[in-house]
Amino acid sequence: MATQNFDRELNVSGLDCPLPIIRTKAAFARMDSGQVLQITATNPEYTREIQVLTAHGLYELIDESITEQRLIYLVRKK
Repeated sequence: MATQNFDRELNVSGLDCPLPIIRTKAAFARMDSGQVLQITATNPEYTREIQVLTAHGLYELIDESITEQRLIYLVRKK
């Protein structure tokens, strides 16, 4: 993952679904259009949740970094 700027950071590591996506949506509810959220997670199922979240056009996946230990996503609210 290249160095990217973000406006807010959310760590949902160690949480099981659906808590990570619930907290992600709550974080976006407090953000303005155009702002970027960096999300750190450890649950591999969260990858699918991010894909579904960004498929509807309200959010844009800017970058992702996936390793064995953690998942990091940069997502912009449109």
